[in-house]
Amino acid sequence: MPKRPAARRPLIRLILVLAALGLFLYGLTPAHAAGGSATGPAAGGFGSAAGGFGSAPGGSGAPAPPDTAAVRALFDRLVPQLLADHRIPGAAVTVAAGGREVFSGGYGVAEVRTGKPVDPARTAFFMGSDAKVFTAIAVLQQVGAGKLDLHADVNRYLTGFRIRDGYPGRPVTVENLLTHTGGFDDTFMGLAEAGPEHGGSLGASLAAHQPDRVRPPGTAAAYDNYGVALAGYLVEVVSGQPFDEYVAQHVLQPLGMDRTTFTQPHPAAVDAELAHGHRPEGDGQTETKGLYGPWTPTGAAAVTTAADMAKLLVALLPQGGADGRRILDPAMAAQLLARHYGPDPRLPGMAYLLEQRTRNGEQLLVKDGDVPGFHSNLALLPQRGVGLYVTLNGDGTDSTGGWATQQVLNAFVDRFYPAAPAAAATAPVTGGLDAYTGDYRSTRTSHSELTRAAALMASLHVTAEHGRLTVTGPVGRDPQVSETHWEQIEPGLFQEVGGTARIAFRAGSDGDIVSLLTDSDPTIAFERLSWYQAPGLHRLIAVGSLTVLVLTLIGWPVAAAVRLVRRRGRADRPAVRLLGWATGALLVAATGCFALLTADSNALNQTLFLGDSPLLTVVPVLVVSALVLALGMALCAVLAWRGRWWTLFGRLHYTGLTLAALLFLLLAGAYDLTGTGALDLIG
Repeated sequence: MPKRPAARRPLIRLILVLAALGLFLYGLTPAHAAGGSATGPAAGGFGSAAGGFGSAPGGSGAPAPPDTAAVRALFDRLVPQLLADHRIPGAAVTVAAGGREVFSGGYGVAEVRTGKPVDPARTAFFMGSDAKVFTAIAVLQQVGAGKLDLHADVNRYLTGFRIRDGYPGRPVTVENLLTHTGGFDDTFMGLAEAGPEHGGSLGASLAAHQPDRVRPPGTAAAYDNYGVALAGYLVEVVSGQPFDEYVAQHVLQPLGMDRTTFTQPHPAAVDAELAHGHRPEGDGQTETKGLYGPWTPTGAAAVTTAADMAKLLVALLPQGGADGRRILDPAMAAQLLARHYGPDPRLPGMAYLLEQRTRNGEQLLVKDGDVPGFHSNLALLPQRGVGLYVTLNGDGTDSTGGWATQQVLNAFVDRFYPAAPAAAATAPVTGGLDAYTGDYRSTRTSHSELTRAAALMASLHVTAEHGRLTVTGPVGRDPQVSETHWEQIEPGLFQEVGGTARIAFRAGSDGDIVSLLTDSDPTIAFERLSWYQAPGLHRLIAVGSLTVLVLTLIGWPVAAAVRLVRRRGRADRPAVRLLGWATGALLVAATGCFALLTADSNALNQTLFLGDSPLLTVVPVLVVSALVLALGMALCAVLAWRGRWWTLFGRLHYTGLTLAALLFLLLAGAYDLTGTGALDLIG
């Protein structure tokens, strides 16, 4: 590879750092953090109320469970290899089928420092967002008891605070909270705690950190931790019990899940067997923090064992609860697994906090969980009467821990439910592809936090050539795949070339395309952007502006030194030049600090949860300070032309420097590097 010019290396590094941040934050979405290539459904297979789930394939009767010895052989070969490949200390896996636990296994170590091995019956792992399944169960229990109405305005039940009426006549309903369609902005920075001592009140935290509503409820899915935490708080309100106590009494105790808890601090017996989270650092591992906090319904502090989760899997499958024990009546159990939201019936949609996905034609209901140092994957195959749970205590190299859990699920489905012979390919539908080209941004893009910067790299760019679409960006789950090619099989529906994954495009009331949907994640959509919102354009502007700023920072001191050596005096109006130099220095420093903040995607995970890095404060301070100076530069640029300061080249250079600073600041504000809320100038 040709060596890049030295002056451009910092800029190239910046782009790579932004790419890492984009991929990480895309991966932080729990569905994406678990990774995996979801295969496409049969056309029309998801449009019914139940989404095609619930009946055994090929006729009536429960299918035979997979053989225990074969399951053990698969995982004994696969899991240790994945732990080594991804540099993850330990894992636990369980499979339930036929109304019983088929297999539970532990691999690796629960703690690197002591080398204590993982015990699937005793070692507790933080479950992350898999706790949301318990929240959905708790809500449906209260619906069944007549205390909650799925279609009621949540404000009917709130007393200590109210959800702001951002869209009059369009209230947020209980069901919106269970399908990620409440329309809340994605805000999560600084909401976790390093330890269990300061968890705080769920209701008080929800009142203090209520995000803006950025879209009408029910119009688009956007993964929503606030909404799920609010759903758990509704259970607190109508039951009169703290959420952790409610779950313990009404879910955990009936199922005999005595090594699972939502309480913080944990019971001593659980803490004594608790796995420690890790992330690779150098040649070793460092332990992670940020696993506690008030939002227990979303997973803060919640821990479980593989063997305990086998009991939950059995209870959730259509064959019924362990030893006849049930946590939901049949009607509510069916509601939990049924499809309740999906903007395109040809693609998977949302059950209640469980996501429809497919692989090898098998229909799955999946929930991923991701917190610093822990990643898990809960999957149900209702038609087969089979459930799987896998959990890890490591982030993995380059934040691939979530992808490793998906690899376990993929391997299990491929081994026991392989794909049927491929049907003859249908001729692609050609023509009209230009209507789909352009840039698309995830609905899980913050409107008010620094994490919005992820959209610079995590957005999608769609082009058309030779009768196919090319999508650049993370449209699937495999972190190694950044470009995919698609053929149209129905108007607006595309299948991956050489694969079975699918994407679809949604049109607005005027017929124009407004969003891109994927079969890999029904919890988000990618909204179409106008030309001026395109991240590619913004990256070019940012790089161009930084180039001008960096060259000036270097050039002006060099020119001053040359004048000093040649004894030609100092430059005309040095204070004005110093103003420009200081502005550039502040912006370059802010860029460098941002690069330091995002350089390690695993460490960034913890930093964002805890909000504990001083760089989170330094970057906005530097940017806002540069803004103040840049306004002074703009005034000086006008005066320079009116007063004919310097030479023509000098005036042009100063004006160009001012424009570079202002353009960079405009982007910094639009992506909320100011810490004041994103400017609504580019959507």
